[in-house]
Amino acid sequence: MAVSVFKMVGFFVGFFLIVGLVSSAKFDELFQPSWALDHFAYEGELLRLKLDNYSGAGFQSKSKYMFGKVTVQIKLVEGDSAGTVTAFYMSSEGPYHNEFDFEFLGNTTGEPYLVQTNVFVNGVGNKEQRLNLWFDPTKDFHSYSLLWNQRQVVFLVDETPIRLHTNMENKGIPFPKDQAMGVYSSIWNADDWATQGGRVKTDWSHAPFVASYKGFEIDACECPVSVAAVDNAKKCSSSGEKRYWWDEPTLSELSAHQSHQLLWVKANHMVYDYCSDTARFPVTPLECLHHSHRHH
Repeated sequence: MAVSVFKMVGFFVGFFLIVGLVSSAKFDELFQPSWALDHFAYEGELLRLKLDNYSGAGFQSKSKYMFGKVTVQIKLVEGDSAGTVTAFYMSSEGPYHNEFDFEFLGNTTGEPYLVQTNVFVNGVGNKEQRLNLWFDPTKDFHSYSLLWNQRQVVFLVDETPIRLHTNMENKGIPFPKDQAMGVYSSIWNADDWATQGGRVKTDWSHAPFVASYKGFEIDACECPVSVAAVDNAKKCSSSGEKRYWWDEPTLSELSAHQSHQLLWVKANHMVYDYCSDTARFPVTPLECLHHSHRHH
């Protein structure tokens, strides 16, 4: 009996080493401030980022990753947050970078926060969607996640999918799968565009504007800076014995339940979709045509 137990233990230890599990709730194990250190406040498990008329603040992951899931719990700026933007995103570096964005656009007291998402592939963005939420994101912490694998990028709020970006390379559309990405968050003043198209400005008499964070989790494939991109891509893909959880067939597309949730979000909470903005895109972007065929 003892032998088989040891074999099992050995298997599990080996399995976790292979899978490269990185999951933690401590800010400083995974992240570091990137600017305005004096605008950070630590209270136990909580981190608060402060925006005032001197500066905003931002942080970034210590490592870069390829594929997996990143989550942070955020409580957004209470009261009058007009003109402010709090962002949580993944991004690679360079002129042809990939990026997955959550941007939380502040509003005047009582008006809903808007969530703007965007996807950049090879340096090209212009894929904005905007939605309001089914709760007040300033009253409590809620989880915001990005799930990324070879088949799809899924934006999730409290585990409900709010956006799906599917791999459509077979239609000639590039998909982000060969650049390691860092994880970032920041708060800054963007009153030239953030609230009602820039009509409502930041009221500095209500400063400081504070976004609070906890529950930092990264469960992803860590990519050493010293390793070439092509080797990281290989290392972070399942092959033979090496199976990453995010490559499991169940995660290659949304479940039926998730698809219904996403349709519900789009029907009830989406207020802007670049795919239907004919003034901006007289010719419907290619990925929009294929996405709509999948859903109907």
